[in-house]
Amino acid sequence: MFIAHFTKFLQFEKRYSPHTVTAYQKDLKQFYAFIKLSELDFGDVLHIHVRSWIVELLDQGIEAKTVNRKISTLRSFYKFLHRQNFIQVNPMLLVQAPRVPKRLPVTIEEEKINSMLDTANSEIFSNDFSGIRSRLIIELLYGTGIRSSELINLKEHDIDMYGHQIKVLGKRNKERIIPINSSLLELILQYIESKKSQNFNNNSVFLIVTNEGNIAYPKFIYRIVNSILSYISTNDKKSPHVLRHTFATSLLNHGAELNAIKELLGHASLAATQVYTHNSVERLKLIYKQAHPKG
Repeated sequence: MFIAHFTKFLQFEKRYSPHTVTAYQKDLKQFYAFIKLSELDFGDVLHIHVRSWIVELLDQGIEAKTVNRKISTLRSFYKFLHRQNFIQVNPMLLVQAPRVPKRLPVTIEEEKINSMLDTANSEIFSNDFSGIRSRLIIELLYGTGIRSSELINLKEHDIDMYGHQIKVLGKRNKERIIPINSSLLELILQYIESKKSQNFNNNSVFLIVTNEGNIAYPKFIYRIVNSILSYISTNDKKSPHVLRHTFATSLLNHGAELNAIKELLGHASLAATQVYTHNSVERLKLIYKQAHPKG
C-alpha cells in the first residue's frame, strides 16, 4: 500500500520519468524483502534497521555510491510517509550515508573521437540506414551532451531546422534548448530521409528507431555506443553517459563558462557540473608535467 501511494506521488506530483520511478520501486522492494526477514513492515522501521541494511549491502560488495542512492530513495519515501501522517517518526533522520570516494568522470580523448567522426570510415559507419543511425547516435550524444533517455524520447518535430537547435525534455519534464552545428543538422536530415526510405509500417514520431521502426530503448542505444567506442577506446566504460562527460569536459577545456555547461546539460544545480572542473585540472597537471622543464 505504501509503495503504491508513493509511486503515484512520484508519477503525478514529482513527474519523474518511468525509468526513475522503476528504480525507486526496485530499491523499496529490496528494502522490504530485508525487513520482512525480521517480520517488520515499513511503519515498524527504526533507524537501526536501516543501518543494518546498509551494512549488509556494503558487506555484499555493493559500492557506496549505489548504497547512497538507495538511502536517498528511503529518505524520499519516509519523508513522504511522514508528511502524509502514515508514520509518526521518520527513521531516516538518524541515518548517515557512507562516504563515497570521488571519482572523475570517464571521457573519450577529444582527438580520437573527432578523428573518427571526421573520417568517412566505412568499417565503423556503413552507408545504409543502420550505419547512418549509429553515426547520428554518436554525433548527437557527443555534440549535445543529452542523456540516453533524452535521445530515446527525442521526436522529429523537436528538431528546429531553421534555428539550428533541438528541444529536449529532461529530468522532471524540464525543457531545454540545445544548439547544433550545420554538419549535425545535415546528418539528421540524411538520417530522416534514410528512415523514410525504409517504409516502416508504423510512422514513428520518435527520431531514433530500431530496424523494425519501433522506438529505441536503453539497451539498444548502449549496444550501439559500446560497439562504436570500442574502435577508439580501451576504457572499461563505453556507455552513452561517457559521451555526455566528454561533451562537458570538451566545452570546459575550450573555455566555456560552468553556468553555460550546466544549462546545456540540464543540471539542477551547479554542484553537479563542477565535477568536470576536476578533469580540467588533471589535464592542466599533465600538460605542466610534459611541458615544464622541471615537471
